[in-house]
Amino acid sequence: MMEKLATDLEPLDGCRYRIPRGSVPGMRVDGILFSSEKLLREAPPDASLRQLANVATLPGIVGEALAMPDIHFGYGFPVGGVAAFDLTEGVVSPGGIGYDINCGVRLLRTGRTVEEVRPHLSALLTSLFQHVPSGVGSKGGVRLDAAGIDAVLQGGARWAVENGYGRPEDLLVQEEEGVLSGADPSRVGPSAHARGGKQLGTLGSGNHFLEVEEVEDLPDPSGAEVLGLRRHEVVVMLHTGSRGLGHQVGTDYIARMDEELRGRGLQLVDRQLSCAPVDSPSGREYLSAMAAAANFAWANRQIITDGVRSAFAEVFHEPKDRVAVDVVYDLSHNMAKVEEYSVEGRLRKLLVHRKGATRAFPAGRPEVPARYRDMGQPVLIPGDMGSASYVLAGLPTSLERSFGSACHGAGRLLSRAACNRKFRFAEVSRSLAAKGIQVRAATHEGITEEAPGAYKDVDEVVRVAQGGGLARPVARLVPLGVVKG
Repeated sequence: MMEKLATDLEPLDGCRYRIPRGSVPGMRVDGILFSSEKLLREAPPDASLRQLANVATLPGIVGEALAMPDIHFGYGFPVGGVAAFDLTEGVVSPGGIGYDINCGVRLLRTGRTVEEVRPHLSALLTSLFQHVPSGVGSKGGVRLDAAGIDAVLQGGARWAVENGYGRPEDLLVQEEEGVLSGADPSRVGPSAHARGGKQLGTLGSGNHFLEVEEVEDLPDPSGAEVLGLRRHEVVVMLHTGSRGLGHQVGTDYIARMDEELRGRGLQLVDRQLSCAPVDSPSGREYLSAMAAAANFAWANRQIITDGVRSAFAEVFHEPKDRVAVDVVYDLSHNMAKVEEYSVEGRLRKLLVHRKGATRAFPAGRPEVPARYRDMGQPVLIPGDMGSASYVLAGLPTSLERSFGSACHGAGRLLSRAACNRKFRFAEVSRSLAAKGIQVRAATHEGITEEAPGAYKDVDEVVRVAQGGGLARPVARLVPLGVVKG
């Protein structure tokens, strides 16, 4: 089936392909893939195109089932999947959001040049590694009792700032200002509460990271000025989410929806697409629990930001409250949100799922922070440890082409298991060192699983995002040092 879907792809232009309705039985709409000949040629065979076609079979889907240029195999939806659903006839699917609810990327500018930082880079990475716990099941974060966890689930990044982990201005440049309305901690189960109680303020493992980077190039100088980015400035990018709490929320509600589907005798083309009507008890309660987990993730990134400031204060011998580490933007992937779009000439509120995809709203959209509204929403695209990352801004055509969405990263080429078979820690470390990139990691696997070569060519992914009308590049960043779980 994978080979058939690949041959069924119909080129629409140099950056978009169609999977026509009927390629998989039961498709209600077409599938649209943002990609290029180069990306398709280099990607190993997997079931991600079949997953994209399967998404098109879900009830109440509006428009097309979409996949971004970083598409790869995931749970239920492909990673890089986007789909919008009618609020009355449509469904919510935890597999279309992902287990790591509100996994996201935050960019911090430091006001320091590469010349200032490079002599202290080794000490800085060591300090970051100490101030931001990382690794599987990371310990050493903020410990909370049940009431404390509920306050975080309700208050998100705002809770963190009010409790001394940051500055009020940090909230103004975060998606939703760091707290999603509709959160109900009572819909988060006891196992999720227990997992979250010891993981707040921790980086985790897998593809989560802290990266010290240089602003290498500014393809859009005016946009960079709005963001406060300067050539050769040092910035810090961090990538993490809701940790074990979000994973448990996904696990609990998938099991509940599975049971309800069996009880009604309904069978999906893929059981990993387990879902419930948006306007049903399970649908509403999942969305309340998802919002709570999203708030945990925002609080988590806010506390890690405080750890970054502590590291800079320690290395550069400054009081933490005077360290010039400022939030540029924080954006989310792995989320479902109710948003308004013009569909066939009329405005409709839809539940938009983004799984390994981010918002890419254009200038003027009210959800964009006031500071950036005339430019368009910042979009943060990490590459791998040995390549570039990008800052982009949403384009007007993203609304009609992708429900205001773009990719969330370069996208995996190789699974973690394949990387551990192919790469050796010493070789990867030597290769990175030859490029002047220093690394700190909790385990050797943290390096080999994320080695250069594990991901797609981020420059080509960004070229497709721009050519496909999703977002335009503003700044190109290159790594100096990396902290991995």
